Amino acid sequence: MPCGVPGQGGQDVTSENALRDRLSLGLLTVAPGAPDPMTARIVQAQGFDAVYMTGLGATALRLGQPDLGLLTQTEMADHARSIVRAVDIPVIADADTGYGGALNVARTVREYMQGGVAALHLEDQVSPKRCGQLAGVRLVSPEEGVARLSAAVEARGTGDMVLIGRTDALQAMGMDEAVARASRYRDTGVDLVFVDGVKTRAEVETIAKRVEGPKVLSLVDGTDAAHLTVDDVRELGFSVVMYAVTTLFAAARATQDALTALKAQGRPASAGALTYAEFCEVVDLAGHQAFAHRHGE
Repeated sequence: MPCGVPGQGGQDVTSENALRDRLSLGLLTVAPGAPDPMTARIVQAQGFDAVYMTGLGATALRLGQPDLGLLTQTEMADHARSIVRAVDIPVIADADTGYGGALNVARTVREYMQGGVAALHLEDQVSPKRCGQLAGVRLVSPEEGVARLSAAVEARGTGDMVLIGRTDALQAMGMDEAVARASRYRDTGVDLVFVDGVKTRAEVETIAKRVEGPKVLSLVDGTDAAHLTVDDVRELGFSVVMYAVTTLFAAARATQDALTALKAQGRPASAGALTYAEFCEVVDLAGHQAFAHRHGE
């Protein structure tokens, strides 16, 4: 884990965007989801290229509720900022629909940029949005989707944040509409396009063939598509692959199992859990203590 000033990750102190560098080199970026800063630190410690701040995970951790557009722009921006400060690898952040019209989209982009976020994605759902894996997703017109992304591109200006245009048309309207929207969104000047809601390997392969330019893939645990390996995704030509819920679902299951054992046995079942020393390493206790000691504490 990086040391230095506690709570200050590299994203806050440099304008260099390592994610943009990876894209320019044609490298696949693997970004597991992190619902909170501690999980983001674990993602970094395991050597991944980037971390993805999911709206689903943020809502679950902050509210204990489903991803139905319940968090505000300021809550999401604050959550993203906290994750950025915890790590030195690029943070890709969910920015939902941009939280309003063109002026709201512009503010969202600037807030995320000021927070050190390396990339954000904006989607074409109506507000309030919902998780792209759920039924009943409702979309704005393609023209409104284009307008959102055009506002984001202008608001970014000369900044180096990576902008991702996401469409949720796949499950709502079918592959042809999803491909058509992705093409229109790419022409706004965003860096990557993202067809969300994939559930099968066949859908992934179709997107790889029909969607031109750099693109993002999100694989959700438990779907047929999630059987694809990182090497498979690389060969299909994607630029970024995100595993939005892997850590969230694993942590929830581990917590359930630990509490079930405690309830049944009357004591913790520590097998498989982190030790206190291992936990201290995750949160960089030694680095914080060293900083405090250098300054007389």
